[in-house]
Amino acid sequence: MCTKDGVLMQRYELGKLLGHGNFAKVYHGRNLVTGMSVAVKVIDKMKVIKAEMMQHIKREIAVMRLVKHPNIVQMHEVMATKTKIYFVLEYVKGGELFDKLTKGKLKEEAARTYFQQLVSAIGFCHERGVYHRDLKPENLLLDDEGNLKVSDFGLSALADTKRQDGLLHTCCGSPAYVAPEVIVRRGYDGAKADIWSCGVVLFVLLAGFLPFHDSNIIEMYRKIASGRFKYPSSFPVAAKSLVSKMLDPNPITRFSIGDIVEHPWFKTGLVYKPMTEGLVSSDHLEHNVEELGNCNAFDIISLSRGLNLSGLFNEDEKEVRFVLKQPATAIFSKLEEICNMLKMKVMKNNGILVEISSTEGKSGGLVIDFEVLEMIPDVHLIKAGLVGGDKLGFWEIMNDHVRPALTSVVV
Repeated sequence: MCTKDGVLMQRYELGKLLGHGNFAKVYHGRNLVTGMSVAVKVIDKMKVIKAEMMQHIKREIAVMRLVKHPNIVQMHEVMATKTKIYFVLEYVKGGELFDKLTKGKLKEEAARTYFQQLVSAIGFCHERGVYHRDLKPENLLLDDEGNLKVSDFGLSALADTKRQDGLLHTCCGSPAYVAPEVIVRRGYDGAKADIWSCGVVLFVLLAGFLPFHDSNIIEMYRKIASGRFKYPSSFPVAAKSLVSKMLDPNPITRFSIGDIVEHPWFKTGLVYKPMTEGLVSSDHLEHNVEELGNCNAFDIISLSRGLNLSGLFNEDEKEVRFVLKQPATAIFSKLEEICNMLKMKVMKNNGILVEISSTEGKSGGLVIDFEVLEMIPDVHLIKAGLVGGDKLGFWEIMNDHVRPALTSVVV
């Protein structure tokens, strides 16, 4: 909770108000231990519930924990009380990219650098089944070194929200940046819709105005549906073919991320290759778990192969978090095997929570909660916490039984 002196959960000191919306206020904050600046988004839980938006909040949390990338605003942690939800986010103090556009178009080199960073971030999201769905300069922030950071995943979607036709159907986004297939409400590919929005962003960066604009929104939608727009005479010739392919009204023939990164204009002056720096391979992560340090389990949830769990265990703690790419049934089966072997009692709660307990132990009964949360299909976050009993006994079970058993079900 936030005390009268502006201290949140005895961990963050809240400062000036940075902005506000219908359901939330954003404050500058400071970590009392590290001194690091953060942004704290304070969400009014009752307003969210009344507006039936709680599922959106939960999805935003799940999405932001999936997308750790240098060009995406990072979520450090989430806290909640009975009345408030707190997002502790990376503090990005350079303002919105939109602010730069109020002075007109950008120089070609600057626009290209921002666009390269945007594509790196969005490609990373798409590889993890995340679609932003509201890309526009107002949601692109700049840090103090001028690097772009994608923000505001409140309208984002996960791959598992697609319907049986494999498409998304919720019409959302900002009118001037939304893809034509989203407007007609016939189902759309989230990745291709994001690419359209990126194309609009690139046009705005290089032209200084929107490609599709009209005071009559119906007329503007007609322009979007036709895909017809005009380039100003100052528009870089080499960029025209890229923008035209991204603003193709046919999503099937529209450029993909792979097409974009191979375009000559995009590759000019590229400092790093977005599809390798941002989209780190599972093999690379698998062999560098030790380097993740204090990263939580959500940071590596996209692993498609085995995970060395040893780097994630800290015996000074009473809780363990790690990720397994396995169906929940296989995980629960292994947990039950462990419990049966140790002669511990098992209690299930709707297939999500497993509580194992014993009447023996160095300090009496031992109770451990296992929470298994699906983040994307067949990828689960496992949280094991000591509820009661001896911490040494807890770690003996985790190190001698749980870790070896669950490691064996990782693929």
